[in-house]
This record gives sequence, C-alpha cells and structure tokens, in this order.
Amino acid sequence: MPKFAAGILLFRKAPKTEVLLVHPGSPFWAKKDAGAWSIPKGEYQDDEDAVAAAKREFKEETGQDAPQGEWLSLGEVKYGNKKVAVWAIEGQVDAAKIKSNLFEMEWPPKSGKMQMFPEVDRAGWFSLSAAKKKLVKGQVDFIDRLADTLGADASESSEPQLSLFS
Repeated sequence: MPKFAAGILLFRKAPKTEVLLVHPGSPFWAKKDAGAWSIPKGEYQDDEDAVAAAKREFKEETGQDAPQGEWLSLGEVKYGNKKVAVWAIEGQVDAAKIKSNLFEMEWPPKSGKMQMFPEVDRAGWFSLSAAKKKLVKGQVDFIDRLADTLGADASESSEPQLSLFS
C-alpha cells in the first residue's frame, strides 16, 4: 500500500522565479547536495486532509506557518512507494530563520546510542533550473509544473541563497 505525503512549494517572482527547498538533516545527508534537497513535505494518513498535512509539515520543517495566498495545485507524483501531492504558494520567508523539529535515531549505526538531529538542517532559495538539480529525482516534475503554471522558464539561472542553521 502506498504512503501519502503532502507539501508546499513556496515561490517568489522577483526578480526571477525562485523556490524554497530544504535539505534533510542527519549525518547520512550531511555531505549530500545534488539530488538530496526536498520540497517541505511529509507523510499523512489516507484519511487525513492533504492540505492540512501540507500546512503541518511546512510548519514542522521550517518552524514557520505556511504563508497565506492562493494555493496552486501541482498535482501528485508517485515515486517509490509514495504518492506526493504538492501545492505552490507565492510568499516570502527568511531562510535564515528556519528552524526544524528534531527526530531521534541510532547514531553511529549499530552503536546502541540514540541521538537527536534536525529533520531539516538548512534551507535556501533556488532558481528553477538550480532546483531541478538540487531536488531528489522524484520531485523534479513539480518544478516543471510550477514553471508551466506561471509561464516561467525552468532553465533560467541565478545563484542560490542558502541559509545554514543549527
């Protein structure tokens, strides 16, 4: 049975279209960059409202409420055993002020030692073309769908603005 996830792809248009992506925390992801970033999203139960789940997950991964605005459905993609639904919202958040929730995992593996790590260890604003390189493969279609929705060029480029936090 597939798992369900929902998320919010926050975008801004000035001067070029950029999207907010998050980088997963934990030592496993620490040195991974291309193909490792994600749209703020998370799992929900099939009897839960997907929009409510997207808002909750945005708050958990960024520490900020989802911005108010028009929700643009980017549909669903299926990758692995997961179906992911994403909505785009135009808005602005300060990536430097993002603070993720924590999770516990055994680290180092098979050590019996449990440690806490942030679910997200950094966030950044990326051009659409840069986002397609940074995102995990299964989420790249959402960038093309956003570009189509906005009439934007997904090949435009600009330097990413990153924020690292602890």
